[in-house]
Amino acid sequence: MQREAIYHRAKQNWSYAYDSQTIHVRVRTKRGDVEQVIAITGDKYAWKQTRTPMPMRIFASDELFDYWETHVKPPFLRLRYVFQFIGGEEILYRSERGFMAEEPEISEGFYEFPFLNPVDVFTPPSWVKEAVFYQIFPERFACGDSSISPANIEPWGAQPTPSNFFGGDLQGVIDHLDHLQNLGITAIYFNPLFEATTNHKYDTTDYMRVDPHFGSNEKLKELVRACHARGIRVMLDAVFNHVGHTFPAFVDVVEKGAASAYKDWFHVQKFPLTEQGGKLNYYTFAFEPIMPKLNTENSDVKAYLLDVSRYWIEEIGIDGWRLDVANEVDHAFWREFRQTVKAINPDVYILGEIWHDSMMWLQGDQFDAIMNYPFTEAVLSFFSKGEMDAANFAHLLGEQLAAYPQQVTETAFNLLGSHDTPRLLTLSGGNVGRMKLATLFKLTYPGAVCIYYGDEIGLTGGGDPDCRKCMVWEKGGQDLDLLQFFQQAIRLRQRHSALRSVDIRFLQADAGSSVLLYERRGANNERMMIAMNAGEQPTVIDVPAEQFGSWTDALTEEKQDLSDGNSQLLLAPYAYKVLLFQA
Repeated sequence: MQREAIYHRAKQNWSYAYDSQTIHVRVRTKRGDVEQVIAITGDKYAWKQTRTPMPMRIFASDELFDYWETHVKPPFLRLRYVFQFIGGEEILYRSERGFMAEEPEISEGFYEFPFLNPVDVFTPPSWVKEAVFYQIFPERFACGDSSISPANIEPWGAQPTPSNFFGGDLQGVIDHLDHLQNLGITAIYFNPLFEATTNHKYDTTDYMRVDPHFGSNEKLKELVRACHARGIRVMLDAVFNHVGHTFPAFVDVVEKGAASAYKDWFHVQKFPLTEQGGKLNYYTFAFEPIMPKLNTENSDVKAYLLDVSRYWIEEIGIDGWRLDVANEVDHAFWREFRQTVKAINPDVYILGEIWHDSMMWLQGDQFDAIMNYPFTEAVLSFFSKGEMDAANFAHLLGEQLAAYPQQVTETAFNLLGSHDTPRLLTLSGGNVGRMKLATLFKLTYPGAVCIYYGDEIGLTGGGDPDCRKCMVWEKGGQDLDLLQFFQQAIRLRQRHSALRSVDIRFLQADAGSSVLLYERRGANNERMMIAMNAGEQPTVIDVPAEQFGSWTDALTEEKQDLSDGNSQLLLAPYAYKVLLFQA
């Protein structure tokens, strides 16, 4: 066995409390190198009486490694453990003290989960596991009240620019809630709604006021109530990393310089704030002079922002916060933010915008989840762009599944496009078949799902600002076949627990191939297989079904007997099959 490939450390994603009784234990080995792994577990104060071998299973694999897991319910909430590895005739043990040929007689030096304290259990809101989000860029979704539109708005549907306006507002959203409900949406994620000068509203002027071009605080409360009546939750965008240049505290610093009472609200190097030639002496978001960065270590800033986080939950009734540029704000602030929010309503979803590995924010003391852009990039590379083969795609996802505790995977925010990225159909080269495959994979993969407004009716667009086009509401301008596909795929996910579970296994994902076959298992032993052909040529897939008597096409309800133990599926280019097995 290749010892240098074997890895484990206590806590984080390697051993963690899944609930108040259960600890998940994981270990890594070289791919295909080990036949069996057993976690030998017990209580540190009664080792001989409680010693229990727990077989482990491979729950994920990538190009180099297999990741093994077992679930333990320690009777006294304490756990010590050592790993036994079996490969051919070789048996090896691993503890914190290293490798050994035989299991030690006493448990000293074993790995340890000292005590399962209930307060330490990371418990994201359970509703998110079932959620289908819909992201709305408010200025471009629908105009319901032209009396509050900005001056000099352009005709609805004209070409977007970084600075023009079209008059989208909250009443427009209320007017089109039927569309969201018919689509199967159960949650809305709004880009910023607070008063600001730009069309995107990431340059906040007043965190306590809905932008008057969108409506009012009362109008938002009306919208939230209308959504809740339909079973739809509402998540707002919190821009706490930076403010706009019209934010009153920053205006005061501009006017008064070092004499301003708010000078420590920002990261100022020296005065004046701007030198001749445009050099900035204060930190900003990126290098945007109109977006000065807040100093969230300042006690007054902290108190102000925590009041903001409380207000919209207590007074308006929102269900979640999406945190913009979350990785540039200090960890201490986010810990206080979580305590503040969860004290009001533990079911509020806290979602961080982070585009990279995020384990340090996902240990139960800061965020519930992050926007899963590594997932986005893998899915787009394989399905939409054809840049990656099936083997590399499965390897990337296996690595991601192993990177986080199960509850993080269950509530990850899986998206394929947003206001920050080109449109899914455009990234798919205008190929609706590629777009459907990417969308179906997202809807049959563990985690929450988000659909960017307009993807369901075929909106196109490159990067910002082209990805922020106006929603098309005229039926003649919509791809109604694509809309029906979205409705059908969302219903499929909502009907079958297997598609919302974390149990996923790639059955066929070969090097050089564009064909994918994967299995999903859910409650009551529900078992499904999804076959996809992301290539340009027809293909035949052999479905391994020796344990089953028949399957039903979950989309068409066509049945087929599998008594011969095998079934061949002929898939056209960019085609798919979703098979529901019956024992």
